[in-house]
Amino acid sequence: MSATTRRIRKTYLNEYLRHAQSAAEAGSADGTGTAEGSGGAAERPLTAGDLMDGGRAAAWLADAAAGKTRTRNTSRGPEAAAYPNSMRVRVDSVNAFAEFLGEPGRLDRQPPARGYQLTPGDTEALLHDLTVKRPIHANAMTALRTAAVAALVADSGRGVPELADLNVRALHLDGDEPRADVDGESVPLTQATVHILTRWLAARASIVADLEGSDPGHLWIPTKPGRARGGVPSAKPGISPAAVRTLHASHRTLVSQLLGTPLRPGALRAAAEAHPVAAAQERKDS
Repeated sequence: MSATTRRIRKTYLNEYLRHAQSAAEAGSADGTGTAEGSGGAAERPLTAGDLMDGGRAAAWLADAAAGKTRTRNTSRGPEAAAYPNSMRVRVDSVNAFAEFLGEPGRLDRQPPARGYQLTPGDTEALLHDLTVKRPIHANAMTALRTAAVAALVADSGRGVPELADLNVRALHLDGDEPRADVDGESVPLTQATVHILTRWLAARASIVADLEGSDPGHLWIPTKPGRARGGVPSAKPGISPAAVRTLHASHRTLVSQLLGTPLRPGALRAAAEAHPVAAAQERKDS
């Protein structure tokens, strides 16, 4: 499995475990033992077999679908209903766990729902706006980083989690065939993306220049210091890579201001099918 698949399944299995533990504790408090009323099971740790109980899994999926298991707020509110594809992946995660345990029981899989995607033309327009139209109150370097991430998503078809750990060395912007090395594959880049990435690298260099020592090499870095925690000052931007949630949050915030609605980076991935052709045509024209 890819690193992204493993990360997502870990997230949902941890969510399931928290839900099961909470239900067991609630059952113990009201004297029923567990949510299924089996009596006394809440006094012992939950086992893998307990998690394969169909009733327990159904209760979790029902609460997840209603948005009751969400730990962070969203643009649609803290208790907005879950997207169909997130529910499908929850089911797949439990089924994969059952397969690992050698358990025969499986939950019914759901067909994938097509997510909202921009057309290649709309993606190109959005990337242009992200680069030249900085929203009011937006940090200029954050806007440029967001445009660079979005451009690489559009060219490569990879999601932000797959691009978050890239090193500067993965970019090859000079020459007639600019490209990026992503997950062992060479991805051709259009000139528009090369222009955006070149501007981001220049902005990044000005941030890293304030560090003591050598450049850590992370392609995506924070653009400003974080908040101090526990009285300890935060590390200077550039020492550590920008977190996936930081890159996602910046994208949603800036795109929401430009389009009037939040848009996940994955909506730009449909443009990737057209980009190898566009990149090849650019090389031919030049």
